[in-house]
Amino acid sequence: MVDVMSKNRAVVSLPTDTQILIERDFAAPRHLVYKVLTTPELVSKWWVGERGEMKLAEIDLRVGGKWRYVMIARKKFEVGFHGEYREIVTNERLVWTEAFEGAPDPDAHPTVNTMTLRQVGDVTKLRVLVQCESKAQRDFIINSGMEGGMQEAYDRLEQIAQSLL
Repeated sequence: MVDVMSKNRAVVSLPTDTQILIERDFAAPRHLVYKVLTTPELVSKWWVGERGEMKLAEIDLRVGGKWRYVMIARKKFEVGFHGEYREIVTNERLVWTEAFEGAPDPDAHPTVNTMTLRQVGDVTKLRVLVQCESKAQRDFIINSGMEGGMQEAYDRLEQIAQSLL
């Protein structure tokens, strides 16, 4: 796969002290963006961006189903996240919890993420609202470098979705 930066960029904003809002347009149909977001074999190709290698992508895509992603970062340490699906509307909406496995007690303070996908012409508009328990948690996420990795990952996601046309 050729790595080409997309002209589309995610916009990150902080609507409240406990929220992160991510919005991005993808030049691909909604059903393909959804497929790339929810298929383990495809997640393995985009989720790490340029930050390392994917070790594990498990997805049990049903309400109450669990998911887990693990990567080996460039500096050779393992980074893992996991959660549970709370709501699924195929091709339109996902609600899931997300816990960073490097946190002292990851399952005690997961974020709740709500993603919507809207098709507008040839563009899919993604919107993810990350609900944190506290401003400290929100700020930790923002200061972790998540935005750079997310931009890389979303560029790859778009390329993969386009390759499925």
